[in-house]
Amino acid sequence: MSDRLPSDAKPNPFYRAAPALVRRQFVGLMALAFGWVVVRGAEPEKKGKGGKGKGGGGGGGDYDQSKARGPVFQGDYVLPAALADYARLSVILGRASDKSVTVSFLAQEAMEATIELGTASGKYTRKLGPVVLPKGEPVEVVVDQLNPNTEYFYRLQSRKAGTGAFVARPECRFATQRAPGSTFVFTLQGDSHPERPQSSHPELYARTLQAAAADRPDFHICIGDDFSVDKARTVSREALAAPYLLQRPFLGLVGQQAGVFLLNGNHEQGSLFNYQQADERRDVAVGVQVARNRLFPTVGADGFYSGCETALKDIGRLKSYCAWTWGDALFVILDNYWHSPALVDSGFGAKAKESKGDDKKNRDWWGITIGDAQYQWLKRTLETSKAKHKFVFAHHVLGSGRGGVDEADLYEWGGQGKKGEGTFKEKRPGWELPIHQLMAKHKVSVFFQGHDHLYCQQEKDGVIYQELPMPSDHGYVAYNEDRYQSGKKLPSAGYVRVTVTPQHAKVEYVRCFLPKDETKDAKQGMIAHAYEVKARNA
Repeated sequence: MSDRLPSDAKPNPFYRAAPALVRRQFVGLMALAFGWVVVRGAEPEKKGKGGKGKGGGGGGGDYDQSKARGPVFQGDYVLPAALADYARLSVILGRASDKSVTVSFLAQEAMEATIELGTASGKYTRKLGPVVLPKGEPVEVVVDQLNPNTEYFYRLQSRKAGTGAFVARPECRFATQRAPGSTFVFTLQGDSHPERPQSSHPELYARTLQAAAADRPDFHICIGDDFSVDKARTVSREALAAPYLLQRPFLGLVGQQAGVFLLNGNHEQGSLFNYQQADERRDVAVGVQVARNRLFPTVGADGFYSGCETALKDIGRLKSYCAWTWGDALFVILDNYWHSPALVDSGFGAKAKESKGDDKKNRDWWGITIGDAQYQWLKRTLETSKAKHKFVFAHHVLGSGRGGVDEADLYEWGGQGKKGEGTFKEKRPGWELPIHQLMAKHKVSVFFQGHDHLYCQQEKDGVIYQELPMPSDHGYVAYNEDRYQSGKKLPSAGYVRVTVTPQHAKVEYVRCFLPKDETKDAKQGMIAHAYEVKARNA
């Protein structure tokens, strides 16, 4: 794999400067593989109608810098005190299978680490390491020879390279592939946007992930827009890696015991459209995907997982979509961006005004696509699965626009044009059905999406459409609720927990609050909404 990027930094075509009145100074910690960087504030996000939120318990306001702890370095971002150790050494699990799991380490300074593990809490029968961890360089270790359908407990010990005694962290756990008939939990988060201090609070984000970790999930799914490059002023390896490095300590809170899955969102700017340009946009697309695959244990087709086998020059394997079976459930992750030659979303910046195809107002929405290869793979995956539960995940129905079922009739997702004309067969020759109808035919239980920054549960043709809330919105707002004409709508912040049994899947919205915002009706960990989806025979 090549890390091709220009030797000299270039202006980022997607950079959007924050207005002076909105920019806030945050002093904090970002230990990067390439040095310390600055993360600036963001411009205000537009609220939908009714955007004051409901049940918020008091309102948000400015981030209280007095709560910041830990080492202080150059930068504008405050890491909560709970993340100090995770910034020093972050550990994130991924690519769990029936017999193995991958452990991704990233150390702030040169360190050594060992892992002791066993099948009973506090009783470790196997030791791995010591593993040498160079300063700022991610290291992946595959823990193999594991038993299927087994919960493992492990203890991480670390020390500064070559000095002193090893210091142990609290015990963590993980699980290998569950057998049919098992009960397990997974958790999900919506768009986290840590680069937006006006709508994403670091301490609240940490509290949300700590709560998710306490549920002992087998894996944690990030729905996209977690690694925005909008605030990177320049295009360089260092600047494009910054959003991924910022997330390492946060996602380490849950990722040390739950395999983390990353979806591509529009703000990541990893897209085929950008990659095909002959300017800095190509370098952005290359840089963010290289950083993603280098700094996180991303999933590609490897036998246990099926998925994207595409490789691109200067990137290598994309690892953009994937599927796997766990217990009685099929999981399918789609990518809205890497397989569309047309602009899907967020073609903002100076280049957007200059380039043909960047005009969102007059775009050809039929030009937006998940691509034939991904569609045919999705079709095969759904029709061959005998799972009792089928879950599909994407950043958004169309990758652009707003709404859930409100958009599900349109274009390749639903087969109709904007005026209701049925042109699907003409526009998508060789496709059996539009994506929604394909999901309905093969009894998909729930389609999970983000993008719109609220909680909303809807239903269409037996398929639940579940919009995911922001995990860190300290204004507790239901953004874009005017674009959802039906369903159960609630404001952020929090996460979604899903408990899967052979009989049903229970979906729960777990609300999270800053301590100062809690009231008797707004408590950390409260269940704001819950429902069950019965198992559906394949």
